[in-house]
Amino acid sequence: MAVIHYYTRRGCHLCEIMLEELLPLIRGRIEVELHDIDSLADWREKYDIRVPVIEYDGQLVSEYPLDYGAIRAILAQLPENST
Repeated sequence: MAVIHYYTRRGCHLCEIMLEELLPLIRGRIEVELHDIDSLADWREKYDIRVPVIEYDGQLVSEYPLDYGAIRAILAQLPENST
């Protein structure tokens, strides 16, 4: 199954909102790996105040607010039965 990397931090209200918007769009098609940027110095340095951030296949897909078009483009590339 394809994987989206979701960079977040604990207590981030915008991160919670964007995740709630993202999950119904991708449910059953793409797995989400949550990454707390404060758990690694490299992530904290790279993303700091930019969270939430979504990456797919090594590319930045969206920062807040959620880029619905970018998510739909990813889904369009996936086979129908990507589970």
